[in-house]
Amino acid sequence: MLRRVPPACAKPRLQKPCGGQALRRRQAPLKHVEGPWALARGAPLAQHVGQSAMSHVPRITLKQGKEKPLLRGHPWVFSGAVAKIEGGISPGDMGEVYSKDGQFLGTGYVNPHSQIVFRLLGQEKLRSLDQLVRRRISRAASLREAWFRDKTNAYRLVNGEGDFLPGLVLDCYGETLVLQISTAGMERLKPGLIETLVRDLHPRTIFERSDVPTRKEEGLPEKVGHLYGEEITDRVDIEEYGCRFRVDVRRGQKTGFYLDQRENRFSIREQCAGKKVLDCFCYTGAFSVHAGMGKANEITLIDSSKEALEVARQHLELNSLSPLRHEEIQGDAFEVMRALSPDYDFIILDPPPFAKKKSHVFSASRGYKDLNLHAFRLLRDDGLLLTFCCSHHISPDLFQKIVFSAAVDAKKNVQVLARLGHPLDHPVNLSHPEGEYLKGLLCRVL
Repeated sequence: MLRRVPPACAKPRLQKPCGGQALRRRQAPLKHVEGPWALARGAPLAQHVGQSAMSHVPRITLKQGKEKPLLRGHPWVFSGAVAKIEGGISPGDMGEVYSKDGQFLGTGYVNPHSQIVFRLLGQEKLRSLDQLVRRRISRAASLREAWFRDKTNAYRLVNGEGDFLPGLVLDCYGETLVLQISTAGMERLKPGLIETLVRDLHPRTIFERSDVPTRKEEGLPEKVGHLYGEEITDRVDIEEYGCRFRVDVRRGQKTGFYLDQRENRFSIREQCAGKKVLDCFCYTGAFSVHAGMGKANEITLIDSSKEALEVARQHLELNSLSPLRHEEIQGDAFEVMRALSPDYDFIILDPPPFAKKKSHVFSASRGYKDLNLHAFRLLRDDGLLLTFCCSHHISPDLFQKIVFSAAVDAKKNVQVLARLGHPLDHPVNLSHPEGEYLKGLLCRVL
């Protein structure tokens, strides 16, 4: 059995993750789940839907020709594709979808108040969700355990549509599970879902971070709070390829940590040896810690948040990197970069999404270009730029064109050494390209 994370002065050991046969089961009372769909403990998941026999499910009929995406496995039906909805319906009800000609297409969640009216769970008639949800969580968990054993105890356990569970994100931080629900259909299943997680994965704590904007579109309020087990401490200790971090699952970005950049962080170690590194939008310094573990000579960290920079400094100390020459600069990355001297060997650009809507793509493209232009001007010859875009409205092809345009304006000859993206615990359903958002380029200036 893997042990808990010891104090910072001790040699790191992986805190055991949730799941796996080796973990002993912990008994703790389930916290009452408030809301219009809460029910007594022990009820099967199918009952949470409010249609125990699934005998009178709402029926959605699509407009002519709109069935093709579903036939190809795409999990969404938009309101504009619907011809009619039959049967009484409330947000989160189970429903079946049919083509204009009456062909059955699948079963899933229905929300008449959302732009995405239907989210596919299966291309077959489902009479109970109990075994389906449990089987898909088990399959997702077993894959992660095989991939990350002895490498990290922090990873995404369920990645929504990528794991064929739309509306559910589940992140594992040691023995703490962080739950994020974004759809009315998954909200209906939450009481039984928590029981499944407790029974099968045996976490010490389950904490909810359902504070994403998409809940408003589903007609749901934001929810943050403790759901099961022990109350969490201010920070949860995790390890990642020998690096140690303390994650704020209550207030941190996403569910507390950027798990989607884990493999990309680890990949820079060999390139950073002996180099002067600039880490822009550093947040809590995870890229900088990996650069320091790779024997970087000097690191400059930039972030707009004073609190994030303080945590980044603590993470350097936690990993015995305090002797490393480093500087933290609080401020707007664009303005700070304009004032820096061009003598860096390695620059990391990991900005927040600039295009949260399709209408933002033009202005976001200008922002990404300016950012990369500043970076190219600050790099020495043979310098490396690791640049990312997490706006899913900007395609990999467009992002590369933006970086190319920045290189031209900077009058630099640039090679693309690698293309980067999601790690293995953030799978993308091949029929759902909207699930792919992270793209990155490792570039070399000649």
